[in-house]
Amino acid sequence: MRGRSVSPVFVGREEELAALAESFAEARSGTATAVLLGGEAGVGKTRLVQRFAEQCAAGGAHVLFGGCVELSTEGLAYAPFTAALRQLVREQGPAAVAALLPDGAERDLARLLPEFGEPNGDGETDTGRARLFEQFLTLLERLADSRPTILVIEDIHWADRSSRDLIAFLSRNLHTPQVLMVMTYRSDDLHRQHPLRPVLAELGRVHGVHRLDLPRLSRDEVAQQMTAILGTTSEYGAVEKVYERSEGIPLFVEALLECGVDCTFPDSMQDLILGSVERLPEETQRVLRVAAAGGIRVGHPLLAAVSGLSDVELESALRPAIAGNVLQIADNRAYVFRHSLIREAVHDELLPGEHQRLHARFAEAISKDRRLVPPGRAAVELAHHWYGARDDRWALISAWEAAQKSFKAYAYTEAVPLLERVLLLWDRVPDAAELIGADHTAVLERASEAANAGGEVDKVVRFVKAALSQLDETREPERVAQLIVRRSACKNSKGQPGVIDDLRQALDLVPGDSLDRAHVVMTLSRHLMLRGRIEEARGLLDEGLRLARKYGDRCLEGDLLMNQALGHSFNGDTENTVTLNEQALRIGRDEDSARLITRALANNIDALLDMGREDEALRLAEDGWRTSKKYGRLRASGLFIANNWAEALEVLGRWDEAIEIVENALSHGPVLRHRYALLRVRADIAMARGELPFVEALLAEIGVFKDHHEEFVQDIVNNARLRIGWRLTNGDPGGALHEAEEVLTRLKQPSKAMLGWRLLSTLRVVCDAVQDIEPERTESVRRHAAEVAAGLTAKGPVVEAYRLSYSGDFDAAAAAWERLRRPHNQAKALLRAAGVAARDGDREGAATRLKAALPLAESLRAAPLVTDIEALSRRVGGLQQAHEPSELLTPRELEVLRLVTQGRTNRDIAAELFISAKTVSVHVSNILGKLGVTTRGEAAAAAHRLSLLS
Repeated sequence: MRGRSVSPVFVGREEELAALAESFAEARSGTATAVLLGGEAGVGKTRLVQRFAEQCAAGGAHVLFGGCVELSTEGLAYAPFTAALRQLVREQGPAAVAALLPDGAERDLARLLPEFGEPNGDGETDTGRARLFEQFLTLLERLADSRPTILVIEDIHWADRSSRDLIAFLSRNLHTPQVLMVMTYRSDDLHRQHPLRPVLAELGRVHGVHRLDLPRLSRDEVAQQMTAILGTTSEYGAVEKVYERSEGIPLFVEALLECGVDCTFPDSMQDLILGSVERLPEETQRVLRVAAAGGIRVGHPLLAAVSGLSDVELESALRPAIAGNVLQIADNRAYVFRHSLIREAVHDELLPGEHQRLHARFAEAISKDRRLVPPGRAAVELAHHWYGARDDRWALISAWEAAQKSFKAYAYTEAVPLLERVLLLWDRVPDAAELIGADHTAVLERASEAANAGGEVDKVVRFVKAALSQLDETREPERVAQLIVRRSACKNSKGQPGVIDDLRQALDLVPGDSLDRAHVVMTLSRHLMLRGRIEEARGLLDEGLRLARKYGDRCLEGDLLMNQALGHSFNGDTENTVTLNEQALRIGRDEDSARLITRALANNIDALLDMGREDEALRLAEDGWRTSKKYGRLRASGLFIANNWAEALEVLGRWDEAIEIVENALSHGPVLRHRYALLRVRADIAMARGELPFVEALLAEIGVFKDHHEEFVQDIVNNARLRIGWRLTNGDPGGALHEAEEVLTRLKQPSKAMLGWRLLSTLRVVCDAVQDIEPERTESVRRHAAEVAAGLTAKGPVVEAYRLSYSGDFDAAAAAWERLRRPHNQAKALLRAAGVAARDGDREGAATRLKAALPLAESLRAAPLVTDIEALSRRVGGLQQAHEPSELLTPRELEVLRLVTQGRTNRDIAAELFISAKTVSVHVSNILGKLGVTTRGEAAAAAHRLSLLS
């Protein structure tokens, strides 16, 4: 029964190939970004994607390949992307690849491939990794400009954390036409705690990401595979036997056919897979065991060094394995097992002592000549092999070195387990500190830094706590202070109290005349500003700026200047806000600091919005978005810029554009604080459009109604405003009044136009709504609000428009909002002005204002506002042309009849419609006569019978 071990004919999979082709077609139009291909081990995922890649390449597509290896889980970061990048460099050369990227961006890729020169010196852990992600995204987009591009990544169940994060980032952000990622994974390996499971769940919710499950072969397909391998049609009994034993898994079909027709079927699949190995010569089997210890792919020089064979001897030993299709020859004189299951089966047969000895030999060989492994892999290969060799001394040294390499590649999440290994081995190696040049506390500090950069907050807390327990603040105050600052950042990210107390403690520890003190001042002053403690922060900022300038740290100076600007912003001094941010922007450009540049741009978008200079704000937002993308800071300052951009579009009434900006920003996976800010903008629009179930979901996610106290001024004010709006929209004015009372007692209100003054105008709406229900409480809120208003700075056109709304001069407010081109606020002011005119008996003036307000509200699709305008119009007799006249009654008579059916008296109707009771009496008499009835009850019945009020 022997023949070829692999079918020369591609069997079955027509539906799956068609699905991949369809996804590729969608990708070419920009509607699909990725395919996740899952299936059991040995089911044929690799064969399928290779076939698909061949078809696409024949059609002119550029196909890049990258694969994950088991070593990735031990710190080999970005393995599939490095492989794809190396293929691209081989095809085009490093200069051509660098030309596809922004100026200098190839220095980020140098952290993965040395062909791109020296990596840049940017040590900012919060931005380097994000920038690397952006450069890979840009590279794929540029490649797709010339022809369709497919990136194939195999075995992502072995992907390292950084690769998983990059996969998720690309899947969310690859919106450029002509790019498709195809990723394979073993579905049977995904146990409940497997780290790929949450990634697959997340990607399953991303638009444009398709899932494809590869099933086992059918009985007929197994028969076709057997025919192709054996070269002749098999008997029914043989097909049935192979199908039943293999269960339709192609790799097992091949292994069963290798047994021969007379062989006994093995008891386990591992024995079945090993059958093809055990029939090879003994020397070949020995070399395969050596190769299995090296991984699924091993270079010829490395295998020769570890096996102790000459080139000729090694080739002779491996020739039977290659002929039997156990091994295959790969690029760069490397050997790869045909399937990872074969390698796993061989590796599992190693005896414990043999396993350790082989890993030790691999480690020794690589230590002598690091060129035996691909560039950039030596450190992590050594860490893997020395640990496998159970050599604690060298395992500790190599893990420390590999962790430092991971830092340089922005692979912080891979550095954490390596540093944890160092800590685990520490007590087993007496001279550990001397060997790596760092004490145990320094390892904990480095681990906390890596965990912090990777967003693993709980691990940061654990490492910091352990490090602090080993330090004496009287002997090493600076180290203690730095750790306390990091602990405060964890508390802030988790919304826990004690941030300010931690930062004050850190400030007390650092020397009075030092750069360390200036850094703590920068962090503390920013948190004080955000909490509204402006005067306390100002005193610190003067000291911080003096120290930063004394020691020549210009980037720190820029940060401190922006903290000063934040205080001016809260105080309503927008001119000084812009001036200080521009100073910081100039420093950022002089120092080529992406963080300063993008933060300053984001801050000034906000300031221009407060000044009523929306056109400039929008231009700056577009420029800031491009700049943040250029510098790889989209997920940091870029999303802050997007939030301010959306806010500018929202106030201008360009709500659909604002929604698009918000949704695009959310697709980048922002941190919680940025996410909540974006959701607030979305909630404002949804509430204005009356999308109440959606609003409720948004407010629940933001945590607006949770029983906790926000600390940042912006969160307090905006969440209170959203709660008030929600209460009013749901007909709960009493609840809105309670929210107003609460927020007035929470903090000193800022003079910032879009915070303090905007809130005051909202409080006026609340008080007017509940005046007749809760007169005493309402008057108390009015008095308190007046005291607040008297203490705020009133400067600038936006503040003036809100001040006019708050003070009740609605006509002037409407004119101010019109000049500012803010249609929603203008329409609301016109409605309020119409209400005042109606109560004063000026029904014609009220109708005129309502006619101006209605098209503004309708153009925004602000349904609740449209409803309120139309309701008041009916009461004053305006907008009559918008209603189809009744054949029996005039529009005014219909309004009177509507109130009659509600059981209202003539006096009630007069008050509602702003007319006299005598006029109501005349209307009621006319209605009774036209309907041919004699009582108000009969009139109500006739109205329903004739559907006059439907």
